This record gives sequence, structure tokens and C-alpha cells, in this order.
Amino acid sequence: MLIHSVYFWLDESLSSAQKAEFEAGMKALFSIDVVASGEIGTPAATPERPVTNNTFDYALFLKFEKVEDHNAYQIHPDHQVFVDNFSQWFKTVQIYDTEYA
Repeated sequence: MLIHSVYFWLDESLSSAQKAEFEAGMKALFSIDVVASGEIGTPAATPERPVTNNTFDYALFLKFEKVEDHNAYQIHPDHQVFVDNFSQWFKTVQIYDTEYA
């Protein structure tokens, strides 16, 4: 299994409607055939610690059965639609891909 964790820092000028559109765009990625499951989230209200970074706006977590599914997702047309529609709203994106048993 693989978890594709994507952290987004968005342009501060986005409206509430644009943020809702962005959330819907992330959720649409869950329906891509190679995605086993997905979740989105926002920073938790946990206490500040030197090792914690909660400055991001949104996090996207996609699970894949195998690395090959992840690789197919990266070139999937629906993933490209998401990138094309929303990348101008990203200030920063940070990705962590993790394999687990």
C-alpha cells in the first residue's frame, strides 16, 4: 500500500466559493479508478511544537494498492484536469509518498 500525502498552501485571496470549488476538485480525485480511497483535511488545532507544521491550508491523502497505481494516477486525465484547474491557486505544494504494509 502507498499513501500519497499532498499539502497545499493556497493564495490568501481565494474566496470561500473558490475554496469550496477546490475541496470539490480534491474529492473528485477519489473516483479515479486506481485510487483505493481518499480523504481531505485541514490543520488540526493541536498545540504548537517545534516539530509540527500546521501552516498548510489543505491536505489530501490518497491510498493506492501498489506503486504502479500511484504512477497511473499521476498521468490520469482526471488528475491533469485537477492540476490544470487549480495549480494557479497553489502558493506551495509539498508531497510525501509513503509505502506501508
